[in-house]
Amino acid sequence: QVQLVESGGGLVQPGGSLRLSCAASGIIFSTYAMGWYRRAPGKQRELVARITNLGATNYADSVKGRFTISRDNAKNTVYLKMNSPKPEDTAVYYCSADYYGSSPYWGRGTQVTVSS
Repeated sequence: QVQLVESGGGLVQPGGSLRLSCAASGIIFSTYAMGWYRRAPGKQRELVARITNLGATNYADSVKGRFTISRDNAKNTVYLKMNSPKPEDTAVYYCSADYYGSSPYWGRGTQVTVSS
C-alpha cells in the first residue's frame, strides 16, 4: 500500500522560512519522480516543484528562487524548503509520486498559512 505523509506545515510569517517533508512508503522511492503541489482557497491545484528520480528539478515561476525541492533516497523523503514565503503562498500543500509520468499517488496534504 502506497503512503505519502506530509509534515512541517503551519503558520509562518512573511519573509520567514519553513520546510515541508513527505515520507513515502510502499514504492521504490528512488525510481519515482516526486512533486509538491498546492491548492489555495478557491483555486485549482497547481504544481509548485517537482524532482525526477535522477534529481532534475522544475519549479513554478511564482516560487523560483524562493523554494527548493530536494530528496533523500536513503530516507524515502522529499522536502520543500520555503524561503521568503508570501501571503499568496498560503495553501494546502500536497506531495505526489509518479513513475515516469504515470497517474500519481497523492498525500493528504498539509496546511501552510503565511501571515503576520
